[in-house]
Amino acid sequence: MKKNTDLGLLLLRITVAGLMLFHGVAKLGHLDGIQGMLSDIGVPQIVGYGVYVTELVAPILMIIGFRTRLASLVFFFGMVVALLMKHSGDIFALSRTGGLEIELILLYAFGALALFFTGAGKYAISTKNIWD
Repeated sequence: MKKNTDLGLLLLRITVAGLMLFHGVAKLGHLDGIQGMLSDIGVPQIVGYGVYVTELVAPILMIIGFRTRLASLVFFFGMVVALLMKHSGDIFALSRTGGLEIELILLYAFGALALFFTGAGKYAISTKNIWD
């Protein structure tokens, strides 16, 4: 069977970024909880809008294949921040089914990191820039 790496990269982009879009859309206009967490640790509430960059802007760029490597890096760091802010107490915790409590965040983060190293592949809007 012939390998099609570019199709695999497209599927990875659509899966990782597409599923994250649901989280971003759900947060549209509902940043109170995130801004409250930031205030509690002394960070300005405006930083909460970074959620939109991580969960809306970066995934859209990843899906369409525009500056995918840069968008994936932003996405990865957003997932690391989410892990540290909200789920740091669950890093070694196991779920009822035996998996890690944070496995979904890890899948998002390392899926994005993989795209940072590989780029978007040929099925993308932009393929010639160093950040594609």
